[in-house]
Amino acid sequence: MVELTPERIVRLERDAVVVLDQRRLPAEEVELRCATAAELAEAIRVLAVRGAPAIGVAAAYGIALAAERGDDLDDAFEALVSSRPTAVNLRWALEAMRGEPSRERAERIHADEVERCRAMGANAVGLFPEDAWVLTHCNAGGLATGGYGTALGAIRAAFESGRVAHVWVDETRPLLQGARLTAWELEQLEIPHAVIADGAAASFMARGEVDLVVTGADRIARNGDTANKIGTYGLAVSCAHHGLPFVVVAPTSTLDASLATGEEIPIEERDPAELTSRFPARNPAFDVTPGSLVTAIVSEHGVHRPPYRESLPLEVAAVP
Repeated sequence: MVELTPERIVRLERDAVVVLDQRRLPAEEVELRCATAAELAEAIRVLAVRGAPAIGVAAAYGIALAAERGDDLDDAFEALVSSRPTAVNLRWALEAMRGEPSRERAERIHADEVERCRAMGANAVGLFPEDAWVLTHCNAGGLATGGYGTALGAIRAAFESGRVAHVWVDETRPLLQGARLTAWELEQLEIPHAVIADGAAASFMARGEVDLVVTGADRIARNGDTANKIGTYGLAVSCAHHGLPFVVVAPTSTLDASLATGEEIPIEERDPAELTSRFPARNPAFDVTPGSLVTAIVSEHGVHRPPYRESLPLEVAAVP
């Protein structure tokens, strides 16, 4: 087993925020050095670093770097907060840095997010049946969180407890975060897995080859409506049809108590060229799964079940 340490994913050095360039994986491991907050914002925008908790951590380091350089912190904040509109962790981490824009605060935020993930993994283990065949969508591992992972952290904890037999990895079009990143992380962890086309998931469920679906989230409204990578909603509908659990694993920094429902979550639209260079296209990066389709939401505080307006810990995640 190869440990994907937090420092390999994102760290602050003397003159730059250094990220493991996720666009280059799994073919090669290349580090990208971002010498300014503007450069880091562009790295987030082009998905060199991605995943809701991870971009929050990276942005915190970006503010610390700007402070050390003597740059205008308001400009740095605006550049970073506008880089990805859907993930609420980004603004949460930036707001946390306002009162203390230091390297030490950013490092505490990073360490705290990793510990949240470990706690969520432990909390989620009991949701996995023995010898579970699990399906996951997009990438919610250490790469997406700055270390350990949300959905993939739960899968890892369940595997280490002897409860996971196999993982199906949706390729996650159009940018293949599952086929490139989740599969790479599972390979590093020596967890049995196979990549499948996104459109194959329902047929695997129908054949009895899926026991539960586990995903992460980029933003969760008060009623449990959940924004995650495009294609997640369809998985939840398929789970409901086949009587399978659909589980979301996300830290409280992903909960947005200001939003009553998922209808208020901003959905990022990306360049149609990611789909086709010839024809008109729409390319939403996320969709919203209604809370009514979510079996359980796992946070660092435990397992939360419907009705989510009552069960979710909607207080803002504590700043370390």
